[in-house]
Formats: sequence, C-alpha cells, structure tokens
Amino acid sequence: MDTSTVKIILEIFHYLFFTCSLLAVLSYIILSIISAKETIQYVKKNSFVNYKHILSSPISPSITIIAPAYNESLNVVENVRSLLSNHYPNYNVIIVNDGSSDDSLEKLIEAYDLVHMDYVVDEKIETQPFRKGVFKSNNPAFEKLIVVDKENGGKADALNMGLNISESKYVACIDVDCLLLEDALQKMIKPFLEATDYKVIAAGGVIRIANSCVIKGGKLIEVNLPKNLLVQAQILEYLRAFLLGRMAWSRLNGLLVISGAFGIFDKNIAIEVGGYDTNTVGEDMEIIVRMRRHMEELDKRYKVAYIPDPLCWTEAPDNYKTLISQRNRWTRGTIETLRKHRKIAFNKNYGGFGLISYPYWLIFERLAPIIEVTGLIYFGFLIAFGLVHWEYAILFIAIAYLFSVLFSIVALFSEELTYNQYKKRGAGYKLILLCLIEPLILHPVVLYAAVRGNIDYYFNKKKKWGTMQRKGMNTAETN
Repeated sequence: MDTSTVKIILEIFHYLFFTCSLLAVLSYIILSIISAKETIQYVKKNSFVNYKHILSSPISPSITIIAPAYNESLNVVENVRSLLSNHYPNYNVIIVNDGSSDDSLEKLIEAYDLVHMDYVVDEKIETQPFRKGVFKSNNPAFEKLIVVDKENGGKADALNMGLNISESKYVACIDVDCLLLEDALQKMIKPFLEATDYKVIAAGGVIRIANSCVIKGGKLIEVNLPKNLLVQAQILEYLRAFLLGRMAWSRLNGLLVISGAFGIFDKNIAIEVGGYDTNTVGEDMEIIVRMRRHMEELDKRYKVAYIPDPLCWTEAPDNYKTLISQRNRWTRGTIETLRKHRKIAFNKNYGGFGLISYPYWLIFERLAPIIEVTGLIYFGFLIAFGLVHWEYAILFIAIAYLFSVLFSIVALFSEELTYNQYKKRGAGYKLILLCLIEPLILHPVVLYAAVRGNIDYYFNKKKKWGTMQRKGMNTAETN
C-alpha cells in the first residue's frame, strides 16, 4: 500500500470520527433544549391537575399491575405491600412467580394469607403452564392481590401470563423488586385520559435508584445519596437518560423503549401484537417497537407517552461484575430488536418513526460503542506510528470530557429545578463533584460491557438474561 493510499485512508477516518462526534454533540444539545421546554411545560400544566378527581372517580379505567418474580425472596413481601398501597380506585395486582427455586411463594402465602383457587385462563398468548396454580387471599385487605405460580419461562413469559389473566383495560408491567410510589398509577394514567384525536398505546416514567434510601412498610421514607461511588455514577447516568433523553423523545413522539421496571400499556394492543417476545433479552424495548410498528401499519394516530415524575425506585448494581452483566444484556436486547425490525430503518412509510427515531437509535445507541472503540484503536495506531498531532488530540479529548461533564451538570440542574430528590445537606455538591469523575469510573465500564455484548451476541450466541444480585431495599444502607 503506497503512501498516498495510506493518507487517503487516514483522511477518511479523520472525517468519519469528526463527523460522528459533531453529530453526537449536536443531537445531545438539541435533545436537551427540547427536553427543557417539555419539562417546563409539563410542570406548569401539572400544577393545575387535581389528582383527587382521578382518585375519586368511579369511572377511572381499570389497571392491572403485573409483576414477574423469580427468586425475589429478599424483597418480595415488602414490594408487594407497596404495590397494594397505591392510591387508585380501580386496580389489582398479579404477581407471577416464574418457577422460583427459593421460598418466594411460601413467603407470599404466609404474609398475605393466600389459598389455592381454581382458575381458568383464556390463553390468548401461549405461555409455560401452571406449577402450583393461582392463589388469592382470605383476607379482605388483600382482595386486590392474585399470585400465580408457573413453570419458569423467563420474564417475558411471566408478563404474557399476566396479560392472559388480566381483565383490565390497561396493564402496568413492573419489576417486583421495584418500589412504586402511592400516586404512580394516578399520574401514569393521565396521558391515556387526555388523549382525544390520537390513541396512547403506552406510557413510561422515570426510574430512580433506591440504594441507601430508607424504605419501611413498602413506602419510601427517606431519600439518601448512596455511599457507593459506582451507584452514585449511575444516578447521574439515569438523570441524563430520563430527564434529557426520553423527555425529549416523548415530545417528538419518538420513544423506542419504556423501561421494563415500570410502564403502562393498552392491554388489547399488547395482545394484538402477540405479547412479549420470549426469544429476546430486550423484551421491554421490543414490544414498544412492535406496538408502534403495528399502529403505523394500520395508519392510526398514536403516541407513546412519558411521565417525568419520579414514580418508581429500583436497586442498582453496586459492583462492576453485576453492572457489566446488566449492560451486556441491554446491548444484546438492543441488537436483537433493531435487527428484528430493520424493515423500519429509513423507511418513509413509517414516518418519523422510521426516518428519525430508528436511525438515531441505530447510530447513537447501537453503533456508538463500536465507533468509539474503533476510534480508540485508530488513535493507538496513530500513536504507534508517530502520526499524532498532540495539540489537536489533547484539545479533542478535553472538549469531549468537558462536554460530558457539562451535560451531566445540565441534567443535575434540571433535577434541582423540578423534583429535587436529593435535598440533604452536601448532596448537591457531591453530585457536582461526581460529574467530574463519572466519565472516568462509569463510561469505560459501560463501553466495555457494550463491546462484550456485541461479541456475545455475534460469536457466543448468548441468550441468557444474566444475574442481578439483590441486597434488599428494606434498610437505610444497602451497600
């Protein structure tokens, strides 16, 4: 290969990485501006809403909370208690014990005075069969609770069982290890009630991190900033993703994912598209893409809504091994969903969904880790052959770092002006200082997990969900 060819290749790489970096920065700035406008509008509009009307209305639409549980013995009793404490007039709770090998079922039977009952299921979606069957409580205080014990089939299969059993118009799918606030259903149902000339097919909300928070009787008593640095870094990451990312995509009606931790769906549409896909580890993203595709192909006006209120709290990984396993799975789930629905990509027949949302997710979520790693390898190549203009390289790295820090500070500022959950003295300063080191302690690990996810998907054909070691959310310190 002659010198001129090498120069041309190097120039192509230069322009490629510069263009990708520029587009990423511009997209983040645009999304931040859109998110700020949407958040301000939501807060103003929400200040005039009287949720007591929803709470007291006898015609409030019915909602079934579906919570799959697999070996959740540590948290299951307290978390079911929180689900039963929701301030909503017309709902019930279905806990699907998905073949747990621990004593989750026994704990539920004892805590809620459950008895076995005969139950006929209209199996609209095929699932794994019952193991011990369906249980309800003898105690009138727990009349809203149904516990299903079935053979293990994975989270998607458990959710499909809940869809089959539910008799409600809407279903709220939630991880049983999450803590749902008392007014969550009132706020999440609002977009469905407000829709007039379009149909809301799903709604998602902000997920917050519960590590180190005080939780008693299934209720959030006190919000604390975790001592674990890795968990603190994830708090920043969540704030960026939910307050600056999904809020903007909601305004653009371009959401491709609702967190599996908590989301509400139109049950009939979820069943029409076949329920959750049991052959993917990213079932929460895949069902949203499939529901949207279904509505686009029917040429019906619709929306996937988003609520910025901090309504759901979950336990985040507090060690690198668990975090890498989680992010590996997220990467594989994204790859599976985008490949399965690649017909949508750059397809004008799917409108903004095909021309904006899908391409953005493909380039800036799916391909971004690969582009970044390729850039690092390219940079190493330049160093090895003495081709680096250090003044430009250092400037580029400094700008990328400062932009990352600035983006995190903007997310913190947005949090302070809206919901301000971390009110304890000194918490704000700690989070600002964390903005300076978070790109160094979290991003490299997330990047590594994404690369491993690609390798596992294409070469190891890995399909497993991975494990999440829970320490429980019943105490003030879970670290």
